Amino acid sequence: MKGESRKATRVQFDQVHPVNLMGVDGTWRRSCVLLDVSQTGAKLEIEGSPDVLRAREFFLLLSSTGLAFRRCELVWVDGTQVGVKFTTAADKKKARNAHPS
Repeated sequence: MKGESRKATRVQFDQVHPVNLMGVDGTWRRSCVLLDVSQTGAKLEIEGSPDVLRAREFFLLLSSTGLAFRRCELVWVDGTQVGVKFTTAADKKKARNAHPS
C-alpha cells in the first residue's frame, strides 16, 4: 500500500476533516479530505481531477480562512488519494544549494 513508508507517526481521523489545496500562485483551489497527517506529511482524498497537482508544489489550507496552512510537495497519486510531504524554507535552500544555477 502506498504511503506506508512514512517515518513519522501518523494520526488518523475518526471524523471527516475537510481541507483545501491551493496553488502557490493562488490560481487554483481543490477541496479534499485529510485522511491522516504526520509531522512530515499527509494523505488526502481529493475531490475532482488530480490534474492540478501537476504543479507538484502547493499549499494545504487547514482552516477555512487560510490562516493555518502548510506548503506541500506531491509525493504520490493513487486514484483520488494523494500523499504530500511538508516543505520548509530550509528544504528550499538545500535544494538550491544542491543544484546551483
